[in-house]
This record gives sequence, C-alpha cells and structure tokens, in this order.
Amino acid sequence: MALNNHPEPRQSKACAAVAGGRQLMPGQAISLWPREAGVLRIASGQVWVTVNGPHTGHGNESGDHFLKAGQVLVVGGGQQLVLEPWDAACALPVYFDWTLGAINRPVSVTHWQVAVVQPAQDLGQALYAAGRALGQLLVGLARYGERMVAVRQPAQRAAAAEMNATSSKDRAEPNPLF
Repeated sequence: MALNNHPEPRQSKACAAVAGGRQLMPGQAISLWPREAGVLRIASGQVWVTVNGPHTGHGNESGDHFLKAGQVLVVGGGQQLVLEPWDAACALPVYFDWTLGAINRPVSVTHWQVAVVQPAQDLGQALYAAGRALGQLLVGLARYGERMVAVRQPAQRAAAAEMNATSSKDRAEPNPLF
C-alpha cells in the first residue's frame, strides 16, 4: 500500500486497540493506493472516502462512501482511495485501520460497539466541541467587556471633568434670581 500526502498519518495511543491504526487530522486528506485487496476500518470519527472505479452496485456508482466509527469498506487491489474527515465542525482526528488481504476474513461489529461505544464516542466529541465553543465565547465576551470599559472610561472621565467644571462655575457665580 502506498500512502501519498504529507504529513504522514501518525500512529495513535487512542487507536492502539486497532492494529496498525492511523490518525487523520481535520482539514487533511490522504490517498491510499493498495496493491492488494483489503479492508478499511474506521475506529473513531467519520470519513468521506472516494474510491476510483470500477464502481459496481446500485447506490455507490460514484465511488463516494461516508463511513462512521465501526464501519468498514472492502476495496479491491489497484483502486485508489481518498480519505478526509467528514465532520468539518469537529476538531478531533479520525482514526482508521487498513488491513491488507482481509476480504475473506469475516468483519463483525458487535451490538455493544454500535449501541454503546459509538454513541459514547460521538457524545465525547460533541462535548469536546461544545467545551471549545463555550471557551471561545467566554474569551470573546471578556475581550468585548474589556473593550467597552476602555471606550467608556475616557468618555466618563471627560463627562465627570465637565460636570466638576460646571458645578465649580455655578458655585462661583451668584444666581441672579435670588
């Protein structure tokens, strides 16, 4: 299998349970040219995979596949794959595994992985993204507040100085009505 695109996907501790796991960061894409048939397995995250032809089957004549964690794609030898993270709003990397010649081996995803593990991972990613958004909101509000204080202070000082000057002037001049 040849990999093309820089930087090279990195091995990950989070993907250690998946043999040969690789990491793909948001905003990156990677091309794979396997010489032999194999299986692409998504361990974490979501990817958009485009496979060059020949395309067979009813729904994917275009070669585009959208895969989530726990899903697999069987690919023939000599086909090119282009992978990129699918959820652009998520700042977390995608972890995947490529297994050569694994077409004859049964690929099974347990009910536990689909019903519990994947929703828990999705929730973790969503909470991470929500935490980042909240942090950015708080920083933005703090900066806005600092700016408003900085703008108001000179205006308040000028108004206070004018008020002091006016009240001093009023005390110095007698009122002609009394």
